[in-house]
Amino acid sequence: MTRISAQAAVAAIALTTIGAVSAETIRFAHVDPAEWTQSKKGAASQVFKNLVEAETDISVELYPAGSLGGETELIEGAQDGSITVAMVSGAYANFCPAAAVTDIPYTFPNAPLAWEVMDGEFGDALAAHCLEQTGLRTLAYGETGFRNFTNSVRPVAEPADMAGLKFRVQTIPLYLEMVRGLGAEPQGIAWGEVPTALATGVVDGQENPISVIYSNNFFEFQDYLTLDRHVYGVDHILINDEFFQSLDSEQQAAVQRAAIVAGTTGRAIQQFGSADGIAKLAAEGMEITQPSAEQMDKFRAAAQPAVQAYLRDELGSDAVWIDRLADAVDAAQGN
Repeated sequence: MTRISAQAAVAAIALTTIGAVSAETIRFAHVDPAEWTQSKKGAASQVFKNLVEAETDISVELYPAGSLGGETELIEGAQDGSITVAMVSGAYANFCPAAAVTDIPYTFPNAPLAWEVMDGEFGDALAAHCLEQTGLRTLAYGETGFRNFTNSVRPVAEPADMAGLKFRVQTIPLYLEMVRGLGAEPQGIAWGEVPTALATGVVDGQENPISVIYSNNFFEFQDYLTLDRHVYGVDHILINDEFFQSLDSEQQAAVQRAAIVAGTTGRAIQQFGSADGIAKLAAEGMEITQPSAEQMDKFRAAAQPAVQAYLRDELGSDAVWIDRLADAVDAAQGN
């Protein structure tokens, strides 16, 4: 997949309008809130729309807040062409299983390193592989951010502190294996039931990105936040490849540039939301623990083996992507 440099992407904002051979319409869908100034995917989609419409005769229609379905439906719609562009996260692994490797816990130590890996050779190779499997071209990557643990019992600074605690997780084997590996008890509970489960003590804690923890008022039920950053969520900006190939070269370049700026915008909104959320959670009285580098190594050593073993069984020949990601992370760290 041809990638555009970050400098070229930013420069696209200043380009004058470029005429297109013919007018087209892009239907861009995501599940984030409709109020785009408060939404990473919403802000990304609005930026994409503005840039594409400034450079081409293509019009962009936005469909936020799951108005065209959940992430699975959006991906299916992008495959059949009823949706042109879908910005999705975890559900993509159901269509391109190799994409699940980015959810291996404690893989990315920080966001800038994750960006370097996803915007580099590994991300390009994964995109090409998934294009073959799905017919969807990855235009760019954004992020849903790091997930962190909260609980109502005690501060958690290392895996030993999690012993005996019950954590609500998504009913996804990767998350179940991760929590078991850390010595706690995972509980698969539907999202709508989480506040009640936390308030009544059915579970001691849960895990989510900072913005979700704050926006759902989990501080009302949880006293302790651990900034362990166990899973880094990737957003995929996907386009129906048949549609993309129908565009002329100038349109393709404009769409690609716009998507890269959109992904960068989503990352920035997410980073701001996390910083803002941490400050607000502290103000609400949550005790916040940032594990040391040594403690983070303990989390990694406890959680990764079981998850990697599960994924190797699930992925079969695609398990090579586990090692390709680990090698890319090591290279980015200079190891």
